[in-house]
Amino acid sequence: MATLSVSKPASLQTSFFDDFVKPWRDWVGSFYDGSSFNALTVPAVNVTEDKDSYKLSLAVPGMKKEDFKIQLEGSMLTISAEKEEKKEEKNEKYRRQEYNYSSFSRSFNVPENISKDKIDAHYEEGILKLKLPKNEESKKNGKSIAIAVK
Repeated sequence: MATLSVSKPASLQTSFFDDFVKPWRDWVGSFYDGSSFNALTVPAVNVTEDKDSYKLSLAVPGMKKEDFKIQLEGSMLTISAEKEEKKEEKNEKYRRQEYNYSSFSRSFNVPENISKDKIDAHYEEGILKLKLPKNEESKKNGKSIAIAVK
């Protein structure tokens, strides 16, 4: 089977339009670069467990630690963030303003066997890490049981 590619011949109109739009596209592209929070709707989360704790890692690049709000209400852990960015460029011929507002909220039911007063959160290099230590009673009673697949 042959592959057919179709291409549109470059025209003066297309070239002019691209040249006209390019500075705006480049400027907007620089505003929405990879360090920005704009495209983030719900961050990816990794949850791991070891003998002593549960660990959550959220991929949230472009944020500052002040942007996060972490709350534990009962057994519901909610992690949310808001970020607003403004960019303005002035020239003698034009003035451009861009605004970007982004937010997310993720909630998790946490087990009763954690030490709620010892939850720790750190943000570094675009990753928000939470450590939820298990209480001493659950560490002592934590037996491993093998379950057969039927």
